[in-house]
Parts: sequence; C-alpha cells; structure tokens
Amino acid sequence: MDKNNQNPFENIEQRINNHFKKNKKIPKTSEPVNFKKHIKKIITFTIIFAVFVILIANVYVVKENEYRVVRQFGEVVEIRFEPGIYMKVPFLQNVTSLPRYQMTYNVSEAEINTKDKKRIIIDNYAVWRITNPKEMITNAGTLLNAEARMEEFIYSVVRTELGQLAYDEIINDENTSRGSLNDRVTERVNELLKSDNYGVEVIDVRMKRTDLPPENEQSVYTRMISERESIAQKYLSEGDADKRTIEAATDRKVQEMVAIAKKEASIITAEAESEAAKIYNESFSKDPEFYALYRTLESYKKTIGKDTMIILPSDSPYAKILTGYLE
Repeated sequence: MDKNNQNPFENIEQRINNHFKKNKKIPKTSEPVNFKKHIKKIITFTIIFAVFVILIANVYVVKENEYRVVRQFGEVVEIRFEPGIYMKVPFLQNVTSLPRYQMTYNVSEAEINTKDKKRIIIDNYAVWRITNPKEMITNAGTLLNAEARMEEFIYSVVRTELGQLAYDEIINDENTSRGSLNDRVTERVNELLKSDNYGVEVIDVRMKRTDLPPENEQSVYTRMISERESIAQKYLSEGDADKRTIEAATDRKVQEMVAIAKKEASIITAEAESEAAKIYNESFSKDPEFYALYRTLESYKKTIGKDTMIILPSDSPYAKILTGYLE
C-alpha cells in the first residue's frame, strides 16, 4: 500500500494497543443491558408495592369517642365502636364516622302562649348523644336531620308544658311548679324519639332565656312595677300596724310601771311623814311654847315677802311677835 494512502490514525491506534499490551490491560467494550432478564423482578416489586398501598388505604382506626360505620354499596354492614385498628374490603366498602360523645344543640327561639294568654319567647338548649347509630342512619339519615327532628319534638313538648303555666309561674324561680319542668320535657322528648326509633337520646333540656315580644314588654314591665309597689305598700302597712301595736304595748307597760312606782313612792312618803310627825311630836311636846313660837316663825317665811303688806290689829298675837313684843 502506498504511504500516501495510509490511514493517518493507524499509527496512533497501533501505539495505544502496544501500550496496553505492555501493561497487560486491554480495554473492553461495554455490552448492552438485557432488560428481559429483570422484567420479572420489576413486575413482582410493582405488584407488592401496589398491594401494600391498597392495604394501607383500606386500614381505618376506631377512636374511643366515635362510631365507625362501614357501608357496602350504600348499605350499612357493620358498626364498630371498640377502639382499635380494622380493615375494610377494598373498592367495595367505605367508612364514615359518627360522634359517640355528648353533644350540645341550641334550639331555635320560639314564641308560645302561656296559660294566662301571654306571648313569650323561649330559648332552650339540649344535651344529647347517639345511642344506636344504625337506627339513626336508617330513620334520620344524617346528624342534621336527627337534630331537626329533636328540635321539633322539644318545641312541641315545651309549648304544651308552658301552655299549662301562667307567666308569673314561669319567670318566678321560687315557684315549685317550674322545678320539674325540665325533667318532664326531657322525659317526654325521649319518649317521642324512642317511639320513632331515631337512635338518639336527650340527656337534658334546659331553658336559657325567657323574653317578651317587644310589643308586650313595656306593658308587662308596667304591671310588674305596679304589683311590686302594691306588695311594698302592703309591707309598709303591716309594718306600721306592728309599730303601733308595739308602741301601745310599750306605753301600757310604762304606765303600769309608773303607777306601781308612784304607789310605792306614796307609801314610802306616807310612812316617812308619819315617822317625821312622830319625831316632831316627841320633840316639841317637851316645850309647847317653843313649838308654838317655831311654827309662827315658819309661817312668816311663807306669808311675808319683799313687798308684802299685812294689816293686823295691834293687839294681835301674830303682830306682837313681828313688833318684838314677846310678853
């Protein structure tokens, strides 16, 4: 072969081969990957992963405060309430939850008539729970429907019960007729719910507020004020009567005490005067003339004053002593 037609890279390739032969390292060309050998492994891994995902997706947990309702083609096939981990049938069953704890429901305000033809607005609330989830689902369908039926029964029973009471009996907490009203309403509502198999139970029904319609409020307030003023006036009258009775009894007792004291004082005074007279008699009987002189001088103290004028005969014994003539 002519040197001019020789491949220019031939010498370079030969030199590279000679270099690797000396080092006993000959480069090997890579072979293409054979996917046919690994296709079974890939399929097996994919199936295992899919089964794992399906199993995880169909596991459900039941908590202590809930019911788990298992449906198959829309029909309830099982209800679980024991806490734990369970599994449903894939693609055929679905699981929903219902509360197992007590719930509070605010009943809508309602206007009713009392026994004395007063219109009042009643606001109640109820504490309730689900006792039979299957009956509740079958007859009510949903929680909202169950609450709606319960509200209808509460309104009907409250209207009947309060319609037998006067307005004053309803608003007066001291009146015993209202004491068992909540219990009667609760008992009657449960009877209605049980008769229709709604699967729910009312724990308690309580009255939060009683108001008057705006058009009747002022007139009732005015009547209540008038009644309270009448009661206050009655108390004042009774107080005045009691006051007069007490004062009369006290005055009578004081008069009796004063009369007794005066009587005792008169007796003591009489005894003292008697004793004094006795002493005077004993004393003056020793010298009668001196006693007569003493009595005359004592009389001067009472009869003669600063501007006293006495006209007496000159020979009067009373005048002789004044003039100093004692013989």
